Amino acid sequence: MIETAVHRPVTLGQTEKMPSYRMDLRQYKNQKEYEKFVKVNTVNDWSTVSWNDIGKPYEVTSFSKDKLDWEKEHGETLPVHTSWTMFNQSFHEWFSKDVPAEIHEKKGAFFHSLKSFKPSEVKVALGDYLRIHLWNYVHRVQDGIWDPRGKRALFEGLDVQKPRILFLGAAEGYEAMQLSAMYPGGEVVMVDYDAFCRDARYAEFPESYPFLGKNPSTGGEKVYFKDDFNISYVVDDIRNLSFGAEFDIVLSVGLLEHFPDSMKAEVVEWHRKFLKPGGYIVMTTPRAQLRSKLYYEIMADVMNHTYRELMTLEQMGLYLYENGLDIMKHGYIKVHNGIVAKAK
Repeated sequence: MIETAVHRPVTLGQTEKMPSYRMDLRQYKNQKEYEKFVKVNTVNDWSTVSWNDIGKPYEVTSFSKDKLDWEKEHGETLPVHTSWTMFNQSFHEWFSKDVPAEIHEKKGAFFHSLKSFKPSEVKVALGDYLRIHLWNYVHRVQDGIWDPRGKRALFEGLDVQKPRILFLGAAEGYEAMQLSAMYPGGEVVMVDYDAFCRDARYAEFPESYPFLGKNPSTGGEKVYFKDDFNISYVVDDIRNLSFGAEFDIVLSVGLLEHFPDSMKAEVVEWHRKFLKPGGYIVMTTPRAQLRSKLYYEIMADVMNHTYRELMTLEQMGLYLYENGLDIMKHGYIKVHNGIVAKAK
């Protein structure tokens, strides 16, 4: 993901597939198009939602070969910190691929394997070929992981000016940068307890990736880049943070679903304790839908190193509601549930 050009020419409304990602500066044209990306407020009264009605999240139980091999060798469960290091390194490798070149390479390897007449070699080569095609479709064609139009729709309408934003479990920090483009002039603090996230995933995020946001001087649209934002990155366990209730927005993306029910209340409290009065908690989790279940099965070696759930929007919302949050806005985008909440 390291690129030589810091900024590249872009045009409002432009979308283009780059070798390792899609850039997307398109904006919504009408309410119908908006609803393609975020359908909001499907529950009118959260007090009427019960676990008996909605059931519990789907637990992903297909794990990566690296995790299984480590546990077989050591005779114990893979430590949480080690599992996250494995995941971040594996996931970052895929973000860094020149996808068209990789597809060409894996296609050639598959046809070469057919000449061996060895089923095991053919199976491996076919699996590699299918996975890179799936990654191309999910990340580069559909842009389902970063999903800029969906995320902008989820983030819009917050009553903040030059906000201080805290991103818990920040990884490469994409969503905080998108928020900063929409609400410019503030500050971002990213937190992750895996140093690889700061030193590789964030450090190597493409400096030429364009974020569509607001121009505070004109009220119109403006394109921002990574080096336009005021960002600091803290490597530490969230439980060790010394911040007070000082942030306008506390954000997490794909964090809640990595903890069993016994820890869900603590995870919600991590967000609330750092929030200013009247501030916003913004959270997303992967959706419990068939395509997501298939994705985590096919991409298990890339994605599944630790505990993971897939949730419905109602399940995610009920966890937050029962643990003291007022849900202001809820909906779903391509592959994530999204909720904007405040502390009661």
